[in-house]
This record gives sequence, structure tokens and C-alpha cells, in this order.
Amino acid sequence: MENDSKILKMSLDDIMGDRFGRYSKYIIQDRALPDVRDGLKPVQRRILYAMYKEGNLPNKPYRKSAKTVGVVIGNYHPHGDFSVYEAMVRLSQEWKMRMPLVDMQGNNGSIDNDPAAAMRYTEARLAPIALELLRDIDKDTVEMALNFDDTEYEPTVLPAKYPNLLVNGATGISAGYATDIPPHNLGEVIDATIYRIKHPHCTFEQLHKYIKGPDFPTGGIVEGSKEIANALRKGRGKVIVRSQTTIEEKKNMNQIIITEIPYEVNKAELVRKIDEIRFNRDIDGILEVRDESDRTGLRIVIDLKKDVDANNTLNYFFKNTDLQKNYSYNMTAIKDKRPELMGIEEIIDGYINHEIEVVTRSSLFDLEKAKKREHIVEGLIKAVSILDEVVHTIRQSKDKADAKKNLMAAYGFTEAQAEAIVMLQLYRLTNTDIVALQNEQNELQALIAHLQAILDSDEVLRGVIIDDLKAIKKKYPTPRLTKIQEEVRDTSIDDKAMIISEDCLVSLTRDGYLKKISLRSYKASAGTPIGKKDDDQLCALFEANTVQTILAFTNKGNYCFIPVHKIDEFKWKDLGKHISYLIKVPNDEKFIGAILVKDFQSENYVVLASRQGQIKRVAIKDFEVSRFSKPLKCMNLKDQDELIDVQLSDGHKGLVLTSKAGYCALYSESEVSILGIKAGGIKGLRLNNDTLAFMRVFDPLKVESLMIFSHPSGIKRLHLSDIPATKRGNKGVLIYKAPKTKQTSIINGFVMDTNDTLDLYGGQEMLTITAKDYNFMPLSSRMGTIKDFKDTDISYIYDARMLIAEPHAEETGDMKVDLEVKAEPSLFDEEEVETIEPVKKKEVKKKKEKTKFEPISFDDLLKDDNF
Repeated sequence: MENDSKILKMSLDDIMGDRFGRYSKYIIQDRALPDVRDGLKPVQRRILYAMYKEGNLPNKPYRKSAKTVGVVIGNYHPHGDFSVYEAMVRLSQEWKMRMPLVDMQGNNGSIDNDPAAAMRYTEARLAPIALELLRDIDKDTVEMALNFDDTEYEPTVLPAKYPNLLVNGATGISAGYATDIPPHNLGEVIDATIYRIKHPHCTFEQLHKYIKGPDFPTGGIVEGSKEIANALRKGRGKVIVRSQTTIEEKKNMNQIIITEIPYEVNKAELVRKIDEIRFNRDIDGILEVRDESDRTGLRIVIDLKKDVDANNTLNYFFKNTDLQKNYSYNMTAIKDKRPELMGIEEIIDGYINHEIEVVTRSSLFDLEKAKKREHIVEGLIKAVSILDEVVHTIRQSKDKADAKKNLMAAYGFTEAQAEAIVMLQLYRLTNTDIVALQNEQNELQALIAHLQAILDSDEVLRGVIIDDLKAIKKKYPTPRLTKIQEEVRDTSIDDKAMIISEDCLVSLTRDGYLKKISLRSYKASAGTPIGKKDDDQLCALFEANTVQTILAFTNKGNYCFIPVHKIDEFKWKDLGKHISYLIKVPNDEKFIGAILVKDFQSENYVVLASRQGQIKRVAIKDFEVSRFSKPLKCMNLKDQDELIDVQLSDGHKGLVLTSKAGYCALYSESEVSILGIKAGGIKGLRLNNDTLAFMRVFDPLKVESLMIFSHPSGIKRLHLSDIPATKRGNKGVLIYKAPKTKQTSIINGFVMDTNDTLDLYGGQEMLTITAKDYNFMPLSSRMGTIKDFKDTDISYIYDARMLIAEPHAEETGDMKVDLEVKAEPSLFDEEEVETIEPVKKKEVKKKKEKTKFEPISFDDLLKDDNF
């Protein structure tokens, strides 16, 4: 029962809340956040005080850093030696501290984030300006507290004769609080502080005239005066810090020279990132990246090709590397033992209040000391004036204590004066020393009057602070390193200007394998089949340029936006790389076609057709996007429907749509509405238990033929002019006679000129055919056979004209396709066509010959009695 009385029962929530609260309070007040008065964290304050106490001063030889770290750990800061040494090293690094407080000899790290040498190798002493933080600390100017083991006293804050928090800044993270205070210029901060002392109620705008913005030790350019002012006023905000760069034009190249980088940027990592951009060819034209920095200064050189826009490339680096960086102001510091977010007004006021207290306590200390000395000097002067009597009295005394007692009784000396008299050395009794005592008395009286005036007058006290600040500014001149730029620079990137124009070939397969092929590789592989998987199909092959874009369309009604310069380069025989490295395409999507785009602002349209006969036109400019990491919707499809064809048009073309059953509709492109990119289509061909086989765009002003292919392997060549124009949404006309013995269906069709060729693939066979090798046939004839391909099914057809960036048709006369609808094509209904008698071989042959030279319409053919 006795033990039970000593057990404290508490819930876990209360225990954890209490313990974490204590821990949070400790790390906020005594570890991570600086004090607004001296701008130091506890570990920094203890390092400076330990070096000061040990006499490790600027005018003394360097001492081993390990000795200082040991003193700090043993007397003031019982934490890991690495953390103490790291804090000590940071205080010495001129690229992190605007005014370094420790003077370190040896390897103290680098701007490349190289670690400092071990503490046993480096030596250090206080920097001269650190003494300004410690000045008058022995005059009882600040509160002293017992250290962790109650064996020594340490300062809770340093006297700080200048506003160190703004000058050197601070970074830190604690429980629930963080701080990011950038460095500022010493001269500017002192000027603003002096103005605030003289005008305690001045406005922020008046202070901002002196503190123009941060002044980083690494220089650079800070942009945006409004953002800077907002951050300085509220203590929170973002400012843009940009590297100092110049562009030099050489004979064979251009160079970007970087001489200053943003604050706390790792130079080596920055160079590596820029070189990674060069290696990955994220942008073209970078020849080499070199770090030419040495002890004279920082210098990074980027060599560019002569024809590259250097300013545009530099803007790309600003956006994609730490050549330009946002610095976030978060000026949180400890004020009155509490963390507080402050602007420059509150920080300067916190420092001034502290300095008023420091000067007051220093004046009290000096006044008390001066009064004591003046009292003793007064006694010494009196003693000298009656020297013989004083000497006689001392000689008659038994000992020192008796002598003091007799002097006090005989001549009215105080104990302090009597003590000074009996301790007086004989040489001090000369006439010269008497004069010196009188002079000293006068000086002490003047000093006492001055100190009393400081304590009695707030104006005089503030004048003392101002004089101290002016003396520091004069002693430590600090020109501004960081430039302030009123407006934020426009770093927009012209993507096209960054691309070096190079001709190439681009191929895309149905399964999504993409590659860019140099013209050199293509010419070296002439006659060799392009590299692809055996079961894959080539759906696009373009002669392109790196400044152009490919729109690749999938059967799910999506499209991929692919800048040519982003495509990896491979040889002609290589398989290529799946498009997923650029765009994440689902596995169930297959590519059905692609379009090469030179200019998205042109008056062109993309015509899309689906398996269920839906069709629509979309302006080419609607396909342009800035982000292309995933497929984008180009046609809203109904259930089970698929996109099967996509064609490019200029708005003045004709369209021919054919179903698998052989029904064909031909009409003007103007019949198809221009819709939004995400809209569904409209009816392009009326289908009854049928599906669309293909859709083609043609030029009505040029006589062209329609070559259709069927399954089983069949071929037929038609005059486009034989197909009557109709309105959109009709059933169309039947363009071949289906045999009664076997089922035939249309699989594809192409609008071709006389000399155009196609490659037919079936199984392991490949056959190249030319349009002129096949005679024109009337609409009512059956499908013909393909020579040397009779017993093989066509797996797919490759149009070799895809190699031509801008295909054109040859004009074969003055004939053209009339897109004007003259009458409803009711005579072409399925029932009427099926009742036509088979054509005799001789007559068909004659018709073929006639058709070959003098094409006639199907209307004239029906009127022929022989037919």
C-alpha cells in the first residue's frame, strides 16, 4: 500500500500531451528558432560565447575547432559534437552568412555542398564583427542563467550592437513553427534602424526606402518590387531570385555565362541538372556544360549551337532548374519568449527595445564603477594633501587593519578610501601623479555626468545607440551584392524556337511503337522492310520535321499529341519504343491513323469517322494543347462503337464513305458540321445491320480513282465521277455486285492516281500493286482478283504515299467530280441492283476498253440496251 501512494495514475493522452508540450516548448525556445534581439539560436550563441570566454579572439592565433566544440559541449550545450561543429561551420561560410561570425582556417565546405573537413583538421577564431555582438557582455548588460549542470553562467541573449537577425537571416524548423529569414544588407539595416530610432512611429514605406530587399551573399537578382514589399511588411511572402547571367556570341557558338546563383542553391547539383537536360535532349542545341569556378569566383559556362535562340534556352533553364528560384519569407522569431511572425517594423522594434535595455544596464554598470573610482580618487587626493600626517598615522599603527581604522577615525576617510591609501605605492606620491589624479577626477566627473544624462534622458540614450550603429557601419562597409529589379522578367518559352529544325521520318504502329528515323538511316536501308513486330501493323509513316507535331488517333476516340522532337531516334530496322514513355496509353487502345501537323493555326480540319457511321469535322486548332501526358478525347463514341478513320482536309474537299456491305456515299465536306473536339458525331452513312469500312477525303477538282479491297481478297477500281453525289446520312449506292456463292465484304479503300502504289500484306506474303495495272470497272461489276494474291487473305494494306508530307494528285484532264446533288439516287437501291443480269464477258471487255479511255456515268450505262 505504501508503494501505491507513490504511483501517479494518468491517461496516455494526458501523459503524451504533457510530455510533447514540454518538448515542443523546448525546441521552439531553445533550439530551432532565433531570438529577435540578437538573431541567434541557442547553439550559435553558446559557440560565440565559449570562444569569447576562451579568449579565441580575432587578434589571437587560430585554435583547433575540436577544442572549441569540446568547450561548448562540456560547458553549455550537451548535444552531439557533429551538430555543434556543423553550426560552427555554417557561421563561417561566406556563401550562407552575409556577415560570417566565425573565421575558420581550413576546409569549411563549399557551395557545391561538400562537407567541411573534420573538426580535428580545421582551426577557427571569432570574426571581428562577432565582437560587436558580444561587446559589453561583462557589464551585466544581459541576463545570465546557470548552464545545464549549474556550474557556470551563460547569457540568455547577447548584447548585439547591430540587428543581426535581419543581417544574417535564419532558417529552422521546430514543432509547429518554421522560419526562413533571408540576409539583408548591413548598411541598409543600420540606416533603417537609425531612422526608426529617430522616428518611432514612422511608416513601413519610410523604412522600405532603406531596406530595399534581401541581400544574399551569393548575389543574384531579386525581382518584383511589390512582392518584396509585401514580404517585408508582413513577414511572409515569395520573391523570385534569379541567377546573374550574360550571353556571349562566339564565332562558332553562343555561350551562356552564369556568375551568380540563387541563395542556398547547390552549384554542383545545378550543373548536373543542366547537363542532364543536355544529355536527355529535353531541348536541342546544348553542346556542353562546364563548371569553371575557381578561387576568383563562380563561373558556369553553357555552350550552345550558333543557330539556337540563347535567350529562349535561358528561359527554359530558369523554369526547369534552380537558376531561378522562389525564396519564401517566413520571418518567425522568438519575441518575449514566444514565437511570432514579424515584418521588418516589428523586428527592428524588438531589436531597439533590447538595445535600449542593454545601453541602460551598461550605463548603470559604468556609472557605479565610475562613482566608486571617483570616490577613491577623491580620497587619494585628500591623502596626498596631508601626506605627512597620513604617513605618521600609518607608521604608528600595528597592522593594515589598524592603519585603516586609524585613518578613518583621524581624517574621515571611508573604508574604501582607507583601503586605497594603505595599498598606495610610494612612487605614486610624486607631484606628477598628483596631477594625474586630479585629471582623472575631472574625467570621471564628466563621465558620471554623461552616464547620468543617458539614464535621465531617452533622447540621449537613443543617441548613444545611433552613434554605435554609425560606428559599426563605418567599420564594416558592405556594398550590396544582390540587385533589385522592379518588374518580374518574362521567362515564357517559345517551344518552337527551342527546337532545331531537322528533317526525319516518323513511324507509328497499331500497337503503339513509335520511332524517329534519320534520313541517313532511311537511305542506308533502302529496300529493307521497316522494323516492327511480326503481328503488328504500320499505321503511319511520315516525312516530318522536328518542329512539327503528330496527332495519333486510337480506336477509342482519343488522340495523342506528339511533338516530333520529343520522339526518341532509332534506326530504320529497330522496333522503336512504345509510346507510353511519352504518353500513358491504356493497353486496350489501338492506333488507327495519324496526321502530321505543321501549323495549328491553319484553316484545316480533321474529319473523323466511326464504325457505326458517325462522322464529324473538328478545326485543327482545337487539337493543340500544352500538356500531353495522356490521351485526349477527340470524339465521343457510343457503346461498342470505334473510331476507324481520320483524314485531314482543307474545308473544300469531298468525302467518300463505304460500308462493309459495299454501300458508298459521296458528298461535299460542307455537309458535315464543324463540332467541338469532345462532341459525338453525326450520321455520315445510313447503315442497316452494317458497319463502315472506310472514309476517304479527295479533291473534287482532280480526277481520281477509288480502289476498293474486299475479303476474301478482291480488288476493284472505280471512277470517283461514276459515284453520284448525295446528301449526308443517305444509304448510298452499291458499288459492287456480291457473288451468290460466297460472302464478300469491303475491308478498305483508297483514293489513288494512276501511278500510286499500295503494299498488300497477307500471312508471310507482300505484294506491291499500282493503280494503272487495273482497269476501271462499272459500279455493278463484281470484285476482281488480285494477281499473285489469289489464295491469301489481306491482313492489312500499307499506303506508301504516307512517306510524302503533302500528297498531291496528278491531273489527267479537265474532268472533275461533281459534288452537286441532282436527284435522289433511288435507282441505286439494293433490290434494283440485284435484278441486273450478269454482263457477258465480251461486252464487259468492250466496256472496260471504253471505260479505260472515255469514262461514262452509271446512268448512261443503264440506258444501254446491250447492257
